[in-house]
Amino acid sequence: MAELLENQLASQLSKMSLDEALTIARAFSHYLTLMGIAENRHRLRKGNTTVHVAKSCDDIFNQLVQGGVTPDELYNTVCKQEVEIVLTAHPTQINRRTLQYKHIKIAHLLDYNARLDLSPEDREMVIEDLVREITSIWQTDELRRQKPTPVDEARAGLNIVEQSLWKAVPRYLRRVSNALKKHTGKPLPLTCTPIRFGSWMGGDRDGNPNVTAKVTKDVSVLSKWMAIDLYIQEVDSLRFELSMSRCSDKLLKLALEIVEDANGENHREHRPQPLSRSQSKQPNQQASSLPTHLPPTAHLPTFAAHGESHYPRLDMPGPDSKQLKNNKGNEVSSPTKSKKESQNTPTKSDTIQRSPSFNSSSQLLAQRKLFAESQIGRSSFQKLLEPKPSDGPGFAPYRVLLGNLQRTQNRLEFLLEDCPCEQNPSDFYETTDQLLEPLLLCYESLHSCGSGVLADGGLADLIRRVSTFGMMLMKLDLRQESTRHSDTVDAITKYLGMGVYSEWNEEKKLDFLTKELKGKRPLVPPSIEVVPDVQEVLDTFRVAAELGSDSLGAYVISMASNASDVLAVELLQKEARLAVHGELGSPCPGGTIWYIICHPVTCLGLAVAPWLGYAWLRVVPLFETVKDLRGAGSVIRKLLSIDWYRQHVIKNHNGQQEVMVGYSDSGKDAGRFTAAWELYKAQEDVVAACNEYGIKITLFHGRGGTIGRGGGPTYLAIQSQPPGSVMGTLRSTEQGEMVQAKFGLPETAVRQLEIYTTAVLLATLRPPIPPREEKWRSLMEDISKISCQSYRSVVYENPEFLTYFNEATPQAELGFLNIGSRPARRKSTTGIGNLRAIPWVFAWTQTRFVLPAWLGVGAGLKGACEKGHTQELKSMYKEWPFFQSTIDLIEMILGKTDIPITKHYDDVLVSEKRKDLGRQLRDELKTTGKFVLVISGHEKIQQNNRSLRRLIESRLPFLNPMNMLQVEILKRLRSDDDNTKARDVLLITINGIAAGMRNTG
Repeated sequence: MAELLENQLASQLSKMSLDEALTIARAFSHYLTLMGIAENRHRLRKGNTTVHVAKSCDDIFNQLVQGGVTPDELYNTVCKQEVEIVLTAHPTQINRRTLQYKHIKIAHLLDYNARLDLSPEDREMVIEDLVREITSIWQTDELRRQKPTPVDEARAGLNIVEQSLWKAVPRYLRRVSNALKKHTGKPLPLTCTPIRFGSWMGGDRDGNPNVTAKVTKDVSVLSKWMAIDLYIQEVDSLRFELSMSRCSDKLLKLALEIVEDANGENHREHRPQPLSRSQSKQPNQQASSLPTHLPPTAHLPTFAAHGESHYPRLDMPGPDSKQLKNNKGNEVSSPTKSKKESQNTPTKSDTIQRSPSFNSSSQLLAQRKLFAESQIGRSSFQKLLEPKPSDGPGFAPYRVLLGNLQRTQNRLEFLLEDCPCEQNPSDFYETTDQLLEPLLLCYESLHSCGSGVLADGGLADLIRRVSTFGMMLMKLDLRQESTRHSDTVDAITKYLGMGVYSEWNEEKKLDFLTKELKGKRPLVPPSIEVVPDVQEVLDTFRVAAELGSDSLGAYVISMASNASDVLAVELLQKEARLAVHGELGSPCPGGTIWYIICHPVTCLGLAVAPWLGYAWLRVVPLFETVKDLRGAGSVIRKLLSIDWYRQHVIKNHNGQQEVMVGYSDSGKDAGRFTAAWELYKAQEDVVAACNEYGIKITLFHGRGGTIGRGGGPTYLAIQSQPPGSVMGTLRSTEQGEMVQAKFGLPETAVRQLEIYTTAVLLATLRPPIPPREEKWRSLMEDISKISCQSYRSVVYENPEFLTYFNEATPQAELGFLNIGSRPARRKSTTGIGNLRAIPWVFAWTQTRFVLPAWLGVGAGLKGACEKGHTQELKSMYKEWPFFQSTIDLIEMILGKTDIPITKHYDDVLVSEKRKDLGRQLRDELKTTGKFVLVISGHEKIQQNNRSLRRLIESRLPFLNPMNMLQVEILKRLRSDDDNTKARDVLLITINGIAAGMRNTG
């Protein structure tokens, strides 16, 4: 009956006009998206009503204490934990940002509708607002008409911070602190944060020619601008809140000195007014027709007059903007240097260097200057808007002390516009410590005066935000492919007549690199002439040296395979630092990295103070292919055996080596099962190598969103790592649609941050057990070998497979989606090898075959069972967390496959001579399902995950027709590839299927 109905539906779809098809595709696509939003809100509400939340800090801390972990051990481990979540621009987010914001508003409306105190009239108005939002979505074009730029991608990442993480982080840290106090008696230290955030958006140049040195610099400055803009809002709120006059003697003394110096007379005669952003506007501002921010109640029903959330700004400054905008949305002319300013320009001889201490004279001078400037130059109209200062008691020392951040933000706008920046470095904030010190002084003062309840409110939240986000929100990683560095060193050695680096063996390369790293002279002459690709690499390192480690995180080398890959980057980094900072000795004018960016010529041959932007970026090899994973431990041993490198790690990186392992390309290379096993062994080997040399290890997991690219539930993934590989430190990527799914709303973000914290804590204090018996490892080797052979025989050795892949999936058409700034292939070849893992997985997900996640697994398990190891495999599943998680993830993905739908793609789109290959692959899928059930002991797929099974089943009435419509449109489009309307329908079906499957690539 099902087959008959599908045939009838296919027949009707074949007769449908493109206009009708477009309407149906849009309706079903939006419905599947809205269904996902409703399900998420339901899960959150259900979780909030649960008394004991599983995997929460309270739950796991209690388990550990009950299990014998002492309160002190628990407390110290949590406080020392270092987890970094790295958001990437990997192109797997289907929805436009405009639609994402509308979806967020719908989610908030659903939350509001669930309130028990709403009157019938209020509930009707909520429903009206929902109708308005859905109408707005229906009338909005859901397709991107242009590819995003890397800066666009970076803005999207920064908006995730603003719309969600900014609110989630204080709530999350309060949960950690409260749980610690409950189970250990001590709260989390105020400036301690177990989790931080990094980003690849604007720094990931691996195969993406659109990410240039200028893009990296612009994104870095933009991130700082966004951070200051958010801090301005928080400080404004604090100034209003901290109106009290009672404070500590230390704070009072500083406040009085600022006021007396600014007014030129005793503070008792002229009471100061609170500092505000409005008092530091540029003199030539013009009113803007649109506000920078939507109202803070934008996410609530129209009748609700309170709330916190607001949409991310749509007009953050950028290098392409025609006019600057201040934080109020008013346009200002591009800054120019006046005669007076030029007279005050710091010179090499008279520049006052900024001290890192808030209590320094230069810092105090800056505070006095800012206060004085805030009291003059206000128009009569502005005075009307502000309250008249009282003649009675009203001195608010906290308001005086909290420095004005507007100059810092203006400074960043100058940098984005490449304008001259002659401001004195003491006029603005540069480091996290400088921003924290006055806040901590206010906090201590409030507690000393019996106002601790005030200190632990908004002020504590701001201190925690500053500690977590710093001046960058997310430090930017740089990533580049290893051969680009080899080509650069090769060009240098050829130019200098030193030989052909690329022709040397590994030992000769290491000898050369080590010798140059130990030397003091520059290697790269300023006048070197190289091809554009090499020049771009040199420019990237120069910008990295200018920005420094305050702005940048790690330098990741993709496709790393040798120790020389790491040393080549270290050498290029050293050369750039010498070119920008010069030899150690004489300080750079201003003692600040900002002066270097503005005056790179002046600073050549000079060095900044070592504590400002001078630290080496840590260099992180990324091992991706099976071959490179197998050699990872040897590469790390070779590196650490080199005296210079080992001492460099100890001196400059606190004795900590970071190593990244890639899940996407390893899976594409050998299949998911083999990749999982090779990743497990590689981590064991790398940990052992570091232990041999007494070096700490941080593993960086390059996981994608789908199972085929190493994705899956966060908790399960961390808990299945090899013992000893997670010792309080972890880095992991979050990509594409998973960023929005996990961190798009404050409530879900808080939950995800707790899961990261508790999973890493358990892996540290209660490491997962290794394989109980040695023969389990040999059995894994046997399964992996068979699985890999089966996978590669299909993907790489069958000459018909590539054509079958292009016929049976919409792979070729995915490029029209405009979802990312980078090309689909690293190199301009047609084979699977150079196809990126994302379109490889994405295409198969669309057809509900999800082939990369299971191909080869069935052959491996079948081979082991036929040799009589069935009971052994069952024991492994019950007792070995790694093996259990591997099988569970494969079972999860099998629940999303659909053989009849996959067959329909083959029947309509695949040529007759390749249909037999499709039949063989569907038989292999059935075999995989059969043996997964044998090992897990389940009667049917997803027996132990009923909620996921119900979720999938509820989508089928809408998902199946979308697949069948996609097949019909693909058939038409391939006979008329210039039909733009057919292309639009196809892209909308891709959106809808991605929404229904809940993931893409």
